[in-house]
Amino acid sequence: MTLEEKISHLQSAAMEEARAQGNAIIKQHEEALQSVFEQHRAEAVRQSETRLKAEATNARQQLNMAASKAQLELKRELSRTQGELKNKLFDEVLRLVEDYMKTDDYKRLLIAYIESAARFANGETMTLYLNPSDKDKIAYLQEHTGMTLTVSKEDFIGGIRAVIPGRNILIDHAFKGAIDNLYHKFSFKGGAGIE
Repeated sequence: MTLEEKISHLQSAAMEEARAQGNAIIKQHEEALQSVFEQHRAEAVRQSETRLKAEATNARQQLNMAASKAQLELKRELSRTQGELKNKLFDEVLRLVEDYMKTDDYKRLLIAYIESAARFANGETMTLYLNPSDKDKIAYLQEHTGMTLTVSKEDFIGGIRAVIPGRNILIDHAFKGAIDNLYHKFSFKGGAGIE
């Protein structure tokens, strides 16, 4: 082999070796870059999933807050409407009681209340009070019961009140107390499903 052939062969072998080393370095860099890319991509996916979960949680919380606010507003509206209806209902009750108080049945009821109070007093001193709106019935009631009646200074809508001072007893057959008691105990049940 001539010198030129040796140089050419050496040159060719050196070039091949340099190419192999260059290719190995390039491949090593490609693998390193691919690894960095995969790590970066995995981190980006993880961050986007975390952000997506956080946004979903935030959206759920806002939805729950809006639903709670709407439910609270509905409860307030329901309560206000029920209050209005309750007042209308009891206004109607008062009108019906006023109509009832104009009937003979009401007079018979007053007589029954007076006789019941007299039996309970069993001869003890008793003061019988009649509502101011019933003063026109006083003569009729005294005639039918034989009892002395006093017109009360306090309006208790209708009925009677009897006081037995010897035993410190109040017999209360007044409509006002009964209506007030019913008013405070009354509540709408069912229908809306909201307690």
